[in-house]
Amino acid sequence: MTYRFFTPARAKAATGLTAEVYRQLRDEFIGPVPTFQALSALPEVLAATWALMREALLAGDAPRVDRELVASAVSRANRCRFCVDAHVMLLHALGEHELAEVISQGGTPPEPRHAQLAAWAEASRSPLAAEWHSPYRPEVTGTLLAFHFINRIVSALLDPDLLPGGLQRSPVVRSFGGRLYAKTAREPKEPGRGLSLLDAGTTAPPAWAGDSPVGVAYASLRDAATRGGDLLSEVARQTVTATVRWEDGRYPARPADWAIDLVRDLPGTDRVGTRIALLAAFAPSAITAGDVALWRLSHPADADLVRLVAYGAITATDHVARALSPAQL
Repeated sequence: MTYRFFTPARAKAATGLTAEVYRQLRDEFIGPVPTFQALSALPEVLAATWALMREALLAGDAPRVDRELVASAVSRANRCRFCVDAHVMLLHALGEHELAEVISQGGTPPEPRHAQLAAWAEASRSPLAAEWHSPYRPEVTGTLLAFHFINRIVSALLDPDLLPGGLQRSPVVRSFGGRLYAKTAREPKEPGRGLSLLDAGTTAPPAWAGDSPVGVAYASLRDAATRGGDLLSEVARQTVTATVRWEDGRYPARPADWAIDLVRDLPGTDRVGTRIALLAAFAPSAITAGDVALWRLSHPADADLVRLVAYGAITATDHVARALSPAQL
């Protein structure tokens, strides 16, 4: 696995909150995978991302196959090949070999209920255009929101190949990988354990989550990641927020040019950071080494780059979440 702009500290060297997150990842997932290691420079965002994914995707009573399908379908809508491949492999781990390969190849699931679920997940990319809402349980909705955020982090900070040389593109490799993780994928997880990692001062959970632990985890991630906006001026934050609202998930045809046009009238000190945040929200794989080099002239720390990407990612994710609560728009 290649990180695009920096290499995180080795998992064995982790301490404090990061080490606690990694311990849960080893116990209940497949270890501290690159997605989470990329966030290790920001332990609070790392912990909240894991807690949301754990409580939404892994714990609770909603069918795990449904949730893996949602993770795969929203990843497809967000053009995150790494996440599509990872969750196709987990569909194989759950014994859903035909469904896994249909999703991997960009097809429509043959079972009507699965087809409806996948279409719902993909429509969330542009929730206002689709008049999108969620009839599903908090775990399913939370899974979708978790992957809107994770897709953007992964596409910004990791190379797209899950395995060296793109080996995951082979159906044989995907099926074999699924068998390796079958036992872990099928073990039931007790709801709420991830919340022990979170800051008790989080704002109130969103209404769509009811009293599910998913809502607490989502609110914690929203609070932690939104703080990255402090790296930008008020006018820059307004530019990001307004663009996310009016563009409503539309994927720009020429992302780099699109972002440059949007920041042209901002003060020079804000342009590169705002451009990176906008690309993180809409087309994170279009962030370039040149963008990052310019940003590092004033913000050399890896943590500030991750903080900025997380801010763009959560702004786009919360746009989807707010479609569930029209009064907040």
